[in-house]
Amino acid sequence: MSMDINTKQLKKNAFRVTKERNKTAARIRVPGGHLEAKYLTVIQKIAETYGNGAVHFTTRQGFEIPGIAMEKIPEVNVLLQPVIDGLGINQITPDTGYPAAGTRNVAACIGSRVCPFANYDTTALAQKIEKVVFPNDYHVKIALTGCPNDCIKSRMHDFGIIGLNEPQYDAYRCVGCQACVTNCKKRAAGALRFTNFKVTRDVDKCLGCGECVIKCPTGAWTRDRKKLYQLVIMGRTGKKNPRIAQPFIKWIDEDSIVKIIKNTYLYIDRFIDKNAPGGKEHVGYIVDRTGYQVFKEWVLKDVVLNPEAQVAESISW
Repeated sequence: MSMDINTKQLKKNAFRVTKERNKTAARIRVPGGHLEAKYLTVIQKIAETYGNGAVHFTTRQGFEIPGIAMEKIPEVNVLLQPVIDGLGINQITPDTGYPAAGTRNVAACIGSRVCPFANYDTTALAQKIEKVVFPNDYHVKIALTGCPNDCIKSRMHDFGIIGLNEPQYDAYRCVGCQACVTNCKKRAAGALRFTNFKVTRDVDKCLGCGECVIKCPTGAWTRDRKKLYQLVIMGRTGKKNPRIAQPFIKWIDEDSIVKIIKNTYLYIDRFIDKNAPGGKEHVGYIVDRTGYQVFKEWVLKDVVLNPEAQVAESISW
């Protein structure tokens, strides 16, 4: 039996066109990669009752449940509703499944809830950005990482949000063990020096990784309470011209990042190639066409940057 399927609408409803006739795969995005374990039983039930019993973990921190009959999509959407509610997914009409299109799931490393290296709660910020950008048809990829180790590979995304921290030094607590100096030289940027029995920091070299804080046995180094980030932009994989994201703004605050991402969608709406295949164009190619200066002008419109923020004058990918 053949079915007349609107594949464009299917994809907007977060179902995949598969190689198996009249079968689909349900996509479930998990903002920030954080999912309460109780929802795994729902996913298991759908996979075993409607799918082929398998679940695929995607590279963007979501699930795909393959082998679902097309005519069962409405029933699957009803079963998925508790998961959608629990994850706080923006949805226009309940029991209609996941709204999804061009913008991909906002991915994140495990962050400061678990990792000692992380400088911020990546999941919380990912969920905040999720509320701002979804649902949206434009092709944008966003990833958050807690520190410059970049475990999420944020530099392969359109927006990479890297947690920084300017370490605070209390010379009176320092015993001159040089554990921080040795670690910074071997594992970071060599920004620390031991001079006159105390440690000095080269602010221009410092990556803001915070490893000196972890290594110090006496608490001479502490993390600043202020949460700042490095925003890197327009990295990508794909068939044509893959590249690493380049630094856009260092020491930027959270509110400015969210506003810049919101403004990016206005920039895309203005400059997207309306004749692009499927009506979609990756934002990185739009930036290539308009140039960095135009992009910068649009995304910084009405953004009041914090005084520490350092904006790149130019970027060459």
